[in-house]
Formats: sequence, structure tokens, C-alpha cells
Amino acid sequence: MTDAVFTPTRPASRLSLALRKPGFVTGAAIIGGSTLLALFPGLFAPYDPNFIDYLAVRQPPSWAHPFGTDLLGRDSLSRVIWAYRINMQMAVLATVFALLIGVVVGALVGYYRGVADMIFGRFVDAIITFPFLVLVIAVVAVLGPGLINMYIAITLVGWVYYARLMRAEIIAQMGNDYAAAGLVMGYSDRRIIFRHLLPNAITPVIVYWMTDMALAILLGSSLGYLGLGAQPPQAEWGVLIAEGRNFITTAWWLSLMPGIAIVLTGLGFSLLGDAAADLLRPRG
Repeated sequence: MTDAVFTPTRPASRLSLALRKPGFVTGAAIIGGSTLLALFPGLFAPYDPNFIDYLAVRQPPSWAHPFGTDLLGRDSLSRVIWAYRINMQMAVLATVFALLIGVVVGALVGYYRGVADMIFGRFVDAIITFPFLVLVIAVVAVLGPGLINMYIAITLVGWVYYARLMRAEIIAQMGNDYAAAGLVMGYSDRRIIFRHLLPNAITPVIVYWMTDMALAILLGSSLGYLGLGAQPPQAEWGVLIAEGRNFITTAWWLSLMPGIAIVLTGLGFSLLGDAAADLLRPRG
């Protein structure tokens, strides 16, 4: 009789574990589809989003126009699809600059502490006293409506939240042995911060960023609805909802269809954010 040979099993990779979770698969499918629609809207939209047909004004959903038509006879499905380009752009551009600025400022403040940390703390207290949306609207009101000014306003306010989170993570990482070892070995502050502390502290910030992209779409749509974001005739979900608000009882599809697109895309980013938290969480 031969002895049985024990073959140790390799632990499953993080990605394979994530693929077993319905939330990750669903979120990835939604965001993947949204990205395709944003990059290649002309391949999926059945009509020109700006083509006006006065003989087809406010027609309900049909085979010819699955999402109906709007106040000028434009195909609502085509406009919702083309709006993916602007709204997915909002998810990235409204958050990525706040992310970069917040990460750098938070890392420096968390590492050096002292007077800079005290000033930063008072500044954060002053910012978070006011609702985020109110501050963004105030900045946009000063700069003027439009997408570029909206991105500037969100960045000017939003970086504070990333910096606060990064500061806390850097301070926590400073208590680990590898940080003290870097100081003892004479590494420069730049090397310790950006090559050692930052990679170990970035995970919660990335998870927060995924969720923040969903909020950026909602915020951008809200500003578009109020006339402070994207401007007509641009196809943007908030603008489309605003165009149909006076006809909600007679032409419900005008506001319902872009609203569903907002909910689905936001859900996709939220599911990916939850999956990223599990995927990036340290395992014992």
C-alpha cells in the first residue's frame, strides 16, 4: 500500500473570490455596459439624439421609440444613451482631481502633523459645517453654470473629505514597524510617504472613491436639473428629467427613463465599491 501524497491547495486569489460574489458581477456588468455606452453611444443609439421631428412630439413608448419621444419629437432612448457620455464623464472628472489633491494633502498633513495639521483640522471643521451640496451650488453660482465650473466647484469642496480620510490612514500606518524602520535607515520623507506609507494607506480611499463616483453622478444630475450643470440641448440625465417635470402625469417617460439610468449606474458603482472593500481588505 502506498502512502497518500498530500498536495496543499493554493488559496483562491482575490479576483476569483470576487467573481463568486453576485454583487461584484452585477456591479461590474452595469459599469462595464455603462462604459461601453459612454464610449460608443453612436453604436447603440437608434437615432440622432438632436434630430427634431415635430410630427412625433411626446409620443409614448413604442416599437419605433422604446423610450418614447420628448417635447421636440427627439428619440428619448437615443438621448438617454448619449447622456451616458456626459454622466460617466461626471463620475470621473468630478472626483479624480479631488482624489489626487486630497491624497497628497492628507498624506503630508498626516505625516508631518504639527501646525499644518492643526490648521487643516480647523479648515475641515469649517467646511463640513455646511452641507456639501449647498457649498457646491454656492461656488457654481459664483463661477457660472456649465460642466467645467461644476467640476471646479466639486473639486474645491470634495478634496477635503479625501484628505481627512487619507490623513487618518497615514497616522494609523505611522504606528507600524516598517515606518519606524524607514526613519531609522535614513530614508527621505518623500520615500517614506509615497513609497511606503501611501501604498498601505490608499485602500480605504479607493473604496470611498468608488462610492463617491455614484454620488458625483447624482450631484451632477441634480445640478443639471437646477440649470447649474450641463446645459440644453446637451443630453444629460438631470437635464432630461428637468425637461419632463411639467409633464410627469401626461408624458411620464420623459423623466422616468433618465431617472432609471441614474439609479442603475449609481447602483453599479455602489456594488463595485462594496466589492472593492472585500477585494482589497487585508487577509490573514
